Amino acid sequence: MQTIPQHANCTVMIVDDELVVREMLRVILEMSGYSVVAEATDGVEAVALYLELRPQITLMDLCMPNKNGIDATKEIVAIDENAKVVIFSGINGKDLVKIAHEAGAKDTLSKPVKLSALKEILHRVRQM
Repeated sequence: MQTIPQHANCTVMIVDDELVVREMLRVILEMSGYSVVAEATDGVEAVALYLELRPQITLMDLCMPNKNGIDATKEIVAIDENAKVVIFSGINGKDLVKIAHEAGAKDTLSKPVKLSALKEILHRVRQM
C-alpha cells in the first residue's frame, strides 16, 4: 500500500522570470508530491493567475520585470489576506526578510534554493 504525502493536494504557483528556475522548482515540487497549478514570468502574470486559481502557496521571485515580487505580493495579499506567499531571492539577509514580511509574505528563501530549506519552508507555511 502506497502512502500519500500530507501535501499531496497542496497547490503551488511558481513565479520567476527565469525558465530554468521555474522548471527546476516544478520538478522538485512535483517529485515531493505538490501540485504545481501555474507558472508566471512576472508579478503582473502572478496577480492575474492568483485571482484565477487561488493556489495555496505562491513561490515568488523578488526581482522580475514589469512588476517585482514585493509589489505582486502586496497586491495578492490585498486580494486575499490569507494568501501564503514565499519570496525567494539571491539577495540575502535581514533586509530581504523585513521587506518581504512588510509586503505580506509568510516567509523567505535564498537562491540558490536548497531542497531541504524549500521543503521545510513549504511545510511550515502550509501549516499557517
